[in-house]
Amino acid sequence: MSVPSSRDFVFTAQPSRVVFARGSLQRLASEVTALGARRALVLCTPQQRDQAEIAAALLGPSSAGVFDGAQMHVPIESARRARLHAQEVGADCAVAIGGGSTVGLGKAIALESAMPIIAVPTTYAGSEMTPIYGITEGGEKKTGRDLKVLPRTVLYDPDLSLGLPVGLSIVSGINAIAHAAEGLYTRDGNPVMSLMAEEGIRAMATGLRGVKKDPGDVAARSDCLYGAWLCGTVLGHVGMALHHKLCHTLGGSFNLPHAETHTVVLPHALAYNRTATPEAMQRIAHALGSPDAADGVFTLAATLGAPTALRDIGMAEAELDRACDIALSNPYWNPRPIERQGIRQLLQDAWAGQRPAA
Repeated sequence: MSVPSSRDFVFTAQPSRVVFARGSLQRLASEVTALGARRALVLCTPQQRDQAEIAAALLGPSSAGVFDGAQMHVPIESARRARLHAQEVGADCAVAIGGGSTVGLGKAIALESAMPIIAVPTTYAGSEMTPIYGITEGGEKKTGRDLKVLPRTVLYDPDLSLGLPVGLSIVSGINAIAHAAEGLYTRDGNPVMSLMAEEGIRAMATGLRGVKKDPGDVAARSDCLYGAWLCGTVLGHVGMALHHKLCHTLGGSFNLPHAETHTVVLPHALAYNRTATPEAMQRIAHALGSPDAADGVFTLAATLGAPTALRDIGMAEAELDRACDIALSNPYWNPRPIERQGIRQLLQDAWAGQRPAA
């Protein structure tokens, strides 16, 4: 019996080593050695310098010091400074400890040098599981895929996210849910990724509800990291669609906060694609325990106290037309045709924080 054409797919697994355990940071030095590296530069944001110093101390003689210049959306200037610094200190490996900004900086270094990256995520964005990089230059964020930037090893240590503020935990987690949600209807999806996407959404939503109730709940933090791993893996194996294009536009061109932008836009992007991808929407809704995918994401964000309007995270209404123009100039593939009127209304609804219509 032949396989129905609707289930035809090509799946290529991407190589990465994942260590998931409490206290896994203690294995950092041995993981650097396992890569054949001798000097590891620890990357972080200025706010996470203390955590980075701990990581550098664990590396002992293998440490090439700390570079704390990671910035949101990876401006090309910061990427160039980091590459130069890595050369000056003789680093042959990068340890990115933090969230998407720090992992993104590590990827920018690896893109030019092929330097291996060890990622130690402290948020739930999931970018550590993807070969996707993004660099902002001239007010526009450009993304691409290259296996050179995929972290070779990822250390998931739930203890490291215990100090992540609840608000940041929630938007970081919904950012990850966006990766899995779009993975359910991308044109290069496959059954393996669909299973991981649905489970990732379920685990993340469960974990976020637990973190909201008790920020010190290690089990809830573990659920979130597990969900981040799954959601990030989905994004790393399949393509992106409308949601990610809009968020890259809003973040790169208007400097809106990354995770918060994903949180606000996701329910509206799902509503836009609702009729074109009914099976995907059913799976998202089921994972959230909601009758509707778009409403389920909006309700999750609102219930957990996350932002639901672009106007509340720094977007001016007067810029919506320009944002629409940029998003339409080089659109990603999307299951529903990209139409100016529909996209402009989507942005207006997201700006106002209006609940998506059922």
